[in-house]
Amino acid sequence: MTTHTLFHTIHQLSRELTKQVNDTLQPFGLYSAQWAVLFVLKTKGSMSQSALCEYLAVEAPPMTRTVQRLAKQGYVGQTPGEDKRVKVIHLTEKAQQAYPEWEQAVLSMNDRLLECVPEEQRVFMQSMLNEWLGKMKGDLHE
Repeated sequence: MTTHTLFHTIHQLSRELTKQVNDTLQPFGLYSAQWAVLFVLKTKGSMSQSALCEYLAVEAPPMTRTVQRLAKQGYVGQTPGEDKRVKVIHLTEKAQQAYPEWEQAVLSMNDRLLECVPEEQRVFMQSMLNEWLGKMKGDLHE
């Protein structure tokens, strides 16, 4: 197997997972990029827009568009940070109330997608992917 084949498969898997999330969240008027922001804010708390960009490996212009769409939907608010140039993004009460329904839809999708993967392989994949991602992010900052 060549590395081209491996990375092509990973890329195709990523695109298919994005499509599945989009299909799952479509009834709520959300897309995968929005879900990523909502999930991070829910699990990690309020963050600056630049920290969101760095954490999710997204460039500033698409992140700005995503945050603006979420704000227009009433799901995130923005407050100035200590440095007035910094915007701190947080979930609104509306998002906090709707989040459990979104999360349940995504969890059901996850369960469906992993039905054919034994628990032992899931644990291995999680460990391997966490380690690989950590090394990649560490290498990028060295």
